[in-house]
Amino acid sequence: MGHDVKHWINGREEAGTGSTQPILNPATGEEIRTLHLGDAATVDRAVEVAVAAQREWAQVSLAKRTQVFYRMRQLVIDATDEIAEVISQEHGKTVGDAKGEIARGLETLEFATSITQDLKGGFSENVSTGVDAHTMRQPLGVVAGITPFNFPAMVPFWMHPVALATGNAFLLKPSERDPSASNIVARLYQEAGLPDGVFQVIHGGKDTVDALCTHDDVSAVSFVGSTPIAKHVHATASAAGKRVQALGGANNHAVVMPDANIEFAASQVASGAFGSAGERCMAVPVAVTVGDIHDEFLAAITAEAEKLVVGPGDDEKTDMPPVITAEARERVIRMTDEAEKAGGRVVVDGRGLVVEGYENGNFVGPTVITDLDRSHATYTDEVFGPLLVVMQVDNFDDALELVNSSPFGNGTAIFTDSGHYARRYQEEVQVGMIGINVPIPTPVGYYSFGGWKDSLFGEHHAHGPEGLSFYTKQKAVTTRWPSQNETVESSMSFPTHD
Repeated sequence: MGHDVKHWINGREEAGTGSTQPILNPATGEEIRTLHLGDAATVDRAVEVAVAAQREWAQVSLAKRTQVFYRMRQLVIDATDEIAEVISQEHGKTVGDAKGEIARGLETLEFATSITQDLKGGFSENVSTGVDAHTMRQPLGVVAGITPFNFPAMVPFWMHPVALATGNAFLLKPSERDPSASNIVARLYQEAGLPDGVFQVIHGGKDTVDALCTHDDVSAVSFVGSTPIAKHVHATASAAGKRVQALGGANNHAVVMPDANIEFAASQVASGAFGSAGERCMAVPVAVTVGDIHDEFLAAITAEAEKLVVGPGDDEKTDMPPVITAEARERVIRMTDEAEKAGGRVVVDGRGLVVEGYENGNFVGPTVITDLDRSHATYTDEVFGPLLVVMQVDNFDDALELVNSSPFGNGTAIFTDSGHYARRYQEEVQVGMIGINVPIPTPVGYYSFGGWKDSLFGEHHAHGPEGLSFYTKQKAVTTRWPSQNETVESSMSFPTHD
């Protein structure tokens, strides 16, 4: 990648007419690239190109579309090292973690290769005398995706393969924090044979987002990010007549039952809480111990947290990288301070951590807090950092009530050996994605991803079958072919199926 990161419009990089801002390496605090930001004029130009390109792309046969995605899959596999390294530089996450998100993104690309099967309509013969009926699904037109910093490859991959495979043109507005991966993907699509203008990348902030949400020629908007911005995108784009799926924030709970393998549960919760420095919408910022296992679990999770190596993402020895910005680091420290002042007990303290040689990096150590009131903001709010709150309840019903009292409903997990409690939990918990002895229950690409309550605005979950429904509209066709000499008397009654 060059020093400047520009928009990708109509098959090439363009600087556009907006301003610029630095892209920083979270491990060093140093500027590593310059990003060109878009404005309404940039959006207008990209949409104009997309409208023309989409008309032609929608006419490309399913067989030829499928071949593009088979080629794209291999190109992404071949470019995994390149994409992972640039993600690590700009996001901060470890290279191994970045490769993991690329692999998960590939699942949706693989789902897109089966579009010939998934776009099949239904057909019924002779629904009325001499009348047949069938359904077909067609693309919406030009659609936009607005994606967060925490998964600069995977989350866009939840959107664009399905949107493109169903015949739409796709405009991607990635996070300004780590935008370079999106430009690599655009280049790979071109190499795979996708026509120019069908996939484009526009960089920018709120003005660019609002321009996409209100543009007359954008038919749908997909969003993943924080709940306040998800509400804004949903309201703005819906008011402009768009179809919208806006995935918001989370505060996921992991319930640890007395019959669970405590060592196993602690290792899995640690992975969910501290992997990628907790910067995942499916992270586990809350553990709930049930019954008399609280002290045993605290000891086990403390041992897990204290053995983690914190360092830069390009160091193979690193377990936990920095958070994305200095502000994110300060938020974790502030929430720890406030919890302690409110009577919470800091069991593992990540404040004051300095990584030698990276003194200007955004590092904060894994943090574990307990004995915190359930009304405190450190428990109720989304931290998006390596901070785990451990709550204690007496029984399963109390745990279920605690989880269901959250305004969020993205993901949750239960650790238990009891099929009875596992089944009750999956039936009664008010959450969209549930793991049973699985800490981060992100569905595979041929299922769909999405939460409940304040974690999702709009009807459709992302990728998989619901993603296909989101990016298409259905037609129902009723057909009669009378013979040339057939006469039928007209009727003023509503048609029936006689």
